[in-house]
Amino acid sequence: MNKKNKSIIHRFKSSLIASCQPIPKGPLDTSSFVLASAKASIIGGARALRIEGFNNLKIIKKNIKIPVIGIKKRNIKNFPIIITPLLSDIERLSMLGADIIAFDATLRNRPVSIEKLISKIHSCKKIAMADCSNMKDAINAIENGADILSTTLSGYTSKNLPPKNPDFKLLSQLIKKFKIPIIAEGRFNKPAFYKKAINYGAHAVVVGTALNRIELITKSFLDEI
Repeated sequence: MNKKNKSIIHRFKSSLIASCQPIPKGPLDTSSFVLASAKASIIGGARALRIEGFNNLKIIKKNIKIPVIGIKKRNIKNFPIIITPLLSDIERLSMLGADIIAFDATLRNRPVSIEKLISKIHSCKKIAMADCSNMKDAINAIENGADILSTTLSGYTSKNLPPKNPDFKLLSQLIKKFKIPIIAEGRFNKPAFYKKAINYGAHAVVVGTALNRIELITKSFLDEI
């Protein structure tokens, strides 16, 4: 990894990454809201962003200076992979200025191999972030050259509803086994969860729904009754 990319990763060490992803086709699903959400998150202390979609990434990179993880979500027939499944997605995210490109690293049926995705990210001189669901995903991603691992997809690869709490067991296992940065992501929706992940040794913690999905935040209050 070159010095520039090492410096980018260091900029958000032991900090919060704001995932500014409104519910698709919801009332807040606009680039202007994503930008406003990003700016508000930075005021609150976020030191990096996770942004979905080409238009959103374009406006963010024009207005924001902190590191950005770029992804593109797609629903492709006969494939369960949604997060950055195609080489063309990587090309476009790179062109639009994503510092880090995250992709689904689960061992499921996919249109493009993990090896080719990581190779493409590196050929674009970007940082490859593997969104994993378990240890096997992580080992495979490392063997193929991933620069960062995350727990993003833990609990989201089966038809069952995901657990309510984050997967601290997987987070701990990844931190103990690998020397590359490990990012905590997936249901880290309380300050206590954030603190616990940082204390475990997570390089950073991605927080999304708890910050900007107002529909779900509102519903969570009503569900308590």
